Amino acid sequence: QVQLVESGGGSVQAGGSLSLSCAASGLPFNNYNMAWFRQAPGKEREFVAAIIQSTRTTYYGGSMEGRFTISNGNAKNSVNLLMNSLKAEDTAVYYCAAAAWASRKANEYAYWGQGTQVTVSS
Repeated sequence: QVQLVESGGGSVQAGGSLSLSCAASGLPFNNYNMAWFRQAPGKEREFVAAIIQSTRTTYYGGSMEGRFTISNGNAKNSVNLLMNSLKAEDTAVYYCAAAAWASRKANEYAYWGQGTQVTVSS
């Protein structure tokens, strides 16, 4: 049984930083593309960042480039998302996801975590 468990969400003032973590189990982690998406109220789920495990290649959604960093965590089978220079519009529920191939499309991800809330106050 595949499980993705996010942690690290919370509230922060604009300009601040937060770090999210996702612990994966039940899947061959090194063969999967791990990603973060986010969804704000009334909006579609949006691609944030992803890392291809086989090559450690990373890629980002447009507004996140330069502010967010995705990386493998120190814990086995984990992935982190470091978010700097946070803005009010970054407020959303952030989801960890896993797919067998690289994609920016939410519907191509087979596995999802339960999400963690990030709130940025201006």
